[in-house]
Amino acid sequence: MDGTRSARLVPVDDDPDTGGFFEAARRGELVIRECAGCGAVLHLPRAYCHTCGSWAGRWRPVSGFGTLYSWTVVEHQVHPLYPVPYTVVLVELVDVPSVRFVGHVPGAAALVAGQRMQVWFDDTAEVVVPRWRPSR
Repeated sequence: MDGTRSARLVPVDDDPDTGGFFEAARRGELVIRECAGCGAVLHLPRAYCHTCGSWAGRWRPVSGFGTLYSWTVVEHQVHPLYPVPYTVVLVELVDVPSVRFVGHVPGAAALVAGQRMQVWFDDTAEVVVPRWRPSR
């Protein structure tokens, strides 16, 4: 590595379909994509609305709270930049239950289905990434 890049993999943050998501994350805001024509949720983010056929979309802020839908503990290291164990979580948004986000929690977290989760913004790399943790 050249010293200017982080020691982990980071997502592309300037993609036309997802760039607005990462732009909002830099502001400390969690957003979802929705159709500007009919209001349908476009998750995973995309430009075209499958409901009304519109190409007009917008990013809508959400609360940043969810409930733990599912999780698994990873104990076999699949990449040298990700030490094990870590817990992969699937979090369902409280204010838009049809939307679920994947994230990870360091270690073998003690979790319970349905527990409240809260977003936080990891700015330790070139790209600010929303992450999840149990809500206090």
